[in-house]
Amino acid sequence: MKSRMLITGATSGIGAALAARYAGRADLLLAGRRPYEEVAATLPADAHYVVADQSEPERAAAQIGKALADLGWETLDVVVLNAGTGWSGDPATEPAASIRNTLDANLFAAVTLAHALAALLEGGQLVLVGSTARRGAPRFASYAAAKAGLDGLARALSEEWRGKVRVKIVHPGPTATGMHAKAGFHTGRARALFAPPEMMARLIERAIARRRIRRTISFPQYLAAAVTPWRR
Repeated sequence: MKSRMLITGATSGIGAALAARYAGRADLLLAGRRPYEEVAATLPADAHYVVADQSEPERAAAQIGKALADLGWETLDVVVLNAGTGWSGDPATEPAASIRNTLDANLFAAVTLAHALAALLEGGQLVLVGSTARRGAPRFASYAAAKAGLDGLARALSEEWRGKVRVKIVHPGPTATGMHAKAGFHTGRARALFAPPEMMARLIERAIARRRIRRTISFPQYLAAAVTPWRR
């Protein structure tokens, strides 16, 4: 029997790459903010999809809960909370609405979903996708704060749910996704050093398979993986 897996932020970047890696090996419920008609062609053929915008945490949790009920899924083996967004600029000029949106999508949604899915996850694994930006990232203050909070959430839940749900957090380094452009940040030549989403998904899959609670995937780990064959 295939494992049942939920991935949020699954229509682009790391989330989409993770969905592609697990396609055919797990029963997938993918969540994203875009309508199904816009993303259908890019989703794995055997995956289920639910529209759930993580910048509206309580509504997203309700939509995902309904999708799980409609599928008849009473358990989940793995949940990957990957959805996120950001804003780039001088922290003193970031609009209050942007701060709230960033904190909602990156942190509040994870808290809300973790609580909502806890009963279904007993015996399974909750994986939070953080960022190396949690240690401080110029021009991404609210994003860094949200990811630092996510790290604290993972530490707390791993203690609270010990023996019930395995909780871990993975902190990817810079990855060549569309988030930077959407945030208004131009990476310039540095983008050539960013990991491709497919490579980062491969490293996150490896982290999911291991027992360590926290895993940082920084540039040295990415380079080592790029020259070391590793398969599913």
